[in-house]
Amino acid sequence: MQLNTLVTVLSVTFLASTAFASGDHAGGHHSDAGAIGQLGNAAKVTRTITVVMTDTMRFSPAEITAKQGETIKFVVKNSGKIKHEMVLGTEKQLKEHNEVMKKNPEMEHADDNMVTVLPGNTGEIIWQFTKSGRVNFACLQPGHYEAGMKGAVIVGGKTMAAVPATDAVPEKPVAAPVASVASASIAMTEGEIRKIDKDNKKITIKHGEIKNLDMPGMTMVFQVKDPAMLEALKAGDKVMFSAEKSAGAIVVTAIQPSK
Repeated sequence: MQLNTLVTVLSVTFLASTAFASGDHAGGHHSDAGAIGQLGNAAKVTRTITVVMTDTMRFSPAEITAKQGETIKFVVKNSGKIKHEMVLGTEKQLKEHNEVMKKNPEMEHADDNMVTVLPGNTGEIIWQFTKSGRVNFACLQPGHYEAGMKGAVIVGGKTMAAVPATDAVPEKPVAAPVASVASASIAMTEGEIRKIDKDNKKITIKHGEIKNLDMPGMTMVFQVKDPAMLEALKAGDKVMFSAEKSAGAIVVTAIQPSK
């Protein structure tokens, strides 16, 4: 009997630990986007909605309705004279990201659920709303969120029934592994290259937490300290890199293939 009991306890413990492990996922602050939907397929867009951003710190329209499962293309226009952005998220996610932006106003985003638009320009987001509920959006440029530059997409069922004005509960974000290899006095961060722009000396990296910048994992566009860094790299490469603030930008100061 004791042996059977021991086997049962070990089996339950193994199953529980396996279930816990399967809930973990790599990524950062924006990897919990499943709480608000997912990147949409351009071929499945059912509607195109133009959203105008103004220097009065407002979106027009500020409230949009959608059906659960619908894929919408947002054409985001900046009619002002300063930079604005549209970021989809739960209220909790937006507040957390807003705090990060206060510390790092130089950030240039490249995640699927957001677009940064320069004055007079237009960007787009293609998004599928997989869950019913409320999906918020906001401009997180410093001071804009506090000024009321916010809106919401109300996602109902197929009949567009009214839904409560409460946020979906986001999954707990888990930062990607951060290596302890040192570059000077700054720890290097693990990432994956998404895009290389040699002409503008920029690199887009999906990365884990950057501890020295107090920045959670996300996908960002960085400048590079030395353009020669980009010569041996390509999209899809796993890398270790370090980044610092310099002259109003966030700059990659060292980068190497991940082992």
